Amino acid sequence: MADTDLSAQIKNALADVEIPGGGDLASYGGLSDIIVTPGAIAFAIAVAPGMEAAFGPAREQAQQRAQALGGARKVMVSLTAEKSNAPKFGHGAPQPQGKTRVDGVKRIIAVGSGKGGVGKSTTAVNIALALAAEGLKVGVLDADLYGPSVPKLLGIEGKPAIRDDGIFTPHEAFGLKVMSIGSMLVPGQAVVWRGPMATSGLRQLLRETDWGGLDVLVIDLPPGTGDIHIALFQQTVVDGVVIVSTPQDLALIDAQKAIDMLRRMSVPVIGLVENMSYFIAPDTGHRYDIFGTGGAEQAAERLDIPFLGPIPLVMSIREGSDAGAPPVAVEPNGPETAAYRSIARRLLARVP
Repeated sequence: MADTDLSAQIKNALADVEIPGGGDLASYGGLSDIIVTPGAIAFAIAVAPGMEAAFGPAREQAQQRAQALGGARKVMVSLTAEKSNAPKFGHGAPQPQGKTRVDGVKRIIAVGSGKGGVGKSTTAVNIALALAAEGLKVGVLDADLYGPSVPKLLGIEGKPAIRDDGIFTPHEAFGLKVMSIGSMLVPGQAVVWRGPMATSGLRQLLRETDWGGLDVLVIDLPPGTGDIHIALFQQTVVDGVVIVSTPQDLALIDAQKAIDMLRRMSVPVIGLVENMSYFIAPDTGHRYDIFGTGGAEQAAERLDIPFLGPIPLVMSIREGSDAGAPPVAVEPNGPETAAYRSIARRLLARVP
């Protein structure tokens, strides 16, 4: 069945769901588009502030009707209020108030950047693998919902399994437990979600996954400072954030903004990583500082945060990333692996 056909069927089924004040959910103006992917169904119900509890039964009925039609797909129905944009979703469980920890996870380390294109996701995956090489049980959550790249980086194919109670069973790759919305999409499919639906989806990936007792969960954040960051940091205890930048001033300006956001939200900054720090020509051995040199280390000193180390610009990182074979996993004795493991050890010294 085509995604558009299933979306229409679900909307027709919502005509049987009554809403407070009369009328049905299908014709309700606060119903968002119904997004259908091979692995998930998602839509949001926007209500006036204070009406969340009254719409609770309608959300539950909507979830049941969508699940009946969606088969094995994961159904995500969020209930949002215009003023707070605070989603209520899941399987009837209330949303935790304030910052809470995630079941089955001892520590959460997020990896972020002020802008895209600096190698944040590649760094996050290889840091996770470097932490695992230190003997820890490690998972990776791809929170970059609009540009999920973790499945590509780790060579993951297929949808995650879903238990009878609706909880995700994460993928496993190179000893890591991994969740990403990217593995539920068809190639090239965009995630076209407004902020409340994206934050609702993130919380389900985070809270409705059986992480199985991790020492560390590494979260690959989207670039910038948006709704997903705010929702995560307001609702979840994050033990620290690593910021990734390249050496040039343009990237460091945006990295500084990301650090400012973390400080405003009282989230610990573990330190700054300089990616694509330098290039060693394989034929001559000569070093080239393509994006400048020492910019991130100087910025870290100026911002009074630790400098965790440089990562060189080498062909093997690019090739391994494209092939789903990250260097820390497949080249344990390589110089690039040594760089990631050095960063991981410095990180562990700050987050025991």
